[in-house]
Amino acid sequence: MPASAEHSPPIIHALDHVVIAVRDLESADLHVGYFATRYGEQWMFTFDRATGVASLCGADMDWRTVYVVRDGRVDGLILNLEEAEWLQACWSAVSASP
Repeated sequence: MPASAEHSPPIIHALDHVVIAVRDLESADLHVGYFATRYGEQWMFTFDRATGVASLCGADMDWRTVYVVRDGRVDGLILNLEEAEWLQACWSAVSASP
């Protein structure tokens, strides 16, 4: 099922609406994780290695609400098991020692 224009993947459509302190998506300091659930709910995780800031935004919030991620969790946001496991995997990837 194709995504509607309103819910297009963020890299293609909605990054201009996302307020993230990110200048360049191809920066070596930026880790970006994208996830779509089996129901089409879309999420984007970013981690800026230079600042140590991790964030999460999603299509359900029109990509405009950005949540701070701490220790692989987000305060004030209820994620289902599939979403929470993906977020934890993203956190594990960026917090692993080199």
